[in-house]
Parts: sequence; C-alpha cells; structure tokens
Amino acid sequence: MKVEQARTQMLGQQIRAWEVLDDRVLDLLARMRREHFVAEAYRDLAFADIAIPLGHGQAMMPPMLEGRLLQALQLSPLDRVLEIGTGSGFLTACLAELADSVVSVEIHPELSNRAAERLAEQGIGNVELITGDALSLELSGSFDAIAFTGSVPRLDDRWVAMLNPGGRLFAIVGRAPVMEALLITRQAAGSASREVLFETVLAPLEHAEQPAPFVF
Repeated sequence: MKVEQARTQMLGQQIRAWEVLDDRVLDLLARMRREHFVAEAYRDLAFADIAIPLGHGQAMMPPMLEGRLLQALQLSPLDRVLEIGTGSGFLTACLAELADSVVSVEIHPELSNRAAERLAEQGIGNVELITGDALSLELSGSFDAIAFTGSVPRLDDRWVAMLNPGGRLFAIVGRAPVMEALLITRQAAGSASREVLFETVLAPLEHAEQPAPFVF
C-alpha cells in the first residue's frame, strides 16, 4: 500500500472514527511523517492500528490514542509541554509543532538518541530531551501541559502541582483490563478538575508501581 493512501486511511478509519475532529490535530497528523519515526523493519506498519515495537520492551502509542491525546490537551503556540516517555519521538514532534516548547524524558538512552536524530531530520528544534526515569527524577519548572505516553496505576499529585493555572494533563490510569484516559485541568485557585475521556488499555511506563491484583 502506498504511503499516502495508508496515511489517508489512518486518518479516516482510526483518527476521525475515534472522535478526533480538531482540524489542527487532523492537519498535523496528515503532514507529520509518522513513517520516518518507525524502524525500517516496521515501516509497512507505520499507519496500522497497533502499538509498534521500539525495542527495550517499549512501543509507540497507536495512532488513535495519539490523536485523542493531542486533541484533549488543546495546545496553544505559547504552551510549554512536558512529555513523559519520548519513545520514537513522533508524538514529541507533534507536541512541538502545536506548542512553544517541549521537555521530553526517556528512560532508555538509545531511544532518546534515536528520537533526537529523527527530530533533527524533520527540522524540529524546540525540544529538550532528558534521559532518565521521569518517575524518580526531580524535574524543575512548571508546564502548561503534561502528556504521559505510558499508563500508570495511579497519578501522583506532584504532576498536577507542576501545572500552571489552566494547565492540562493527559494520562491513562489504572491496570488492565480496564484503564481510564484522564484529562486533569488545574484551576487558578490551585484545585483541579478531572474528566474521564474514555476507557482503553496501554502498556505501563517502566518502573511504574503496579498494584497487586485482587485475589478472591
């Protein structure tokens, strides 16, 4: 299948079909070269509705999840974004196109280095890549949006505290077989609202604490 035909089918059958209707997001996903962020061995699957392996036990988010994440965050050209899990760098590139700057943290140096090369090839320079375990790093600064690219069993309050007033956080929280995609918005007074967007399943972030399963 030709690349542009596959990209068009992805947009119609996966992205729009999953209620991603924001024109900015649709336009971005139509022009961002997802195939350039995929290993050669998986190039034919770049637009498939699957989590494409990246190595080190990691995988790209399926396109429909990327679309819902980008739509939910409602990024503006002035926003500073924190991404937890750089992965392939594709979502990093999308966030960088919609926002002013992105800080992206990746636990595996090889993945971070590969993402840096791909971002440079696409001419994207408003990204700061940090190698380390975001769940244990002492990250400084505040952000207008935070995006988790892997699930967590529960969301630590420290992430919400890193949001500026009006800031948004997208995370998939819970454990298989049912997890919730949450959008958390910090209010000016310091409180936060929480909205469940949909249910799904996503592989957990590495080193994310997993609660013990319930035993009858």
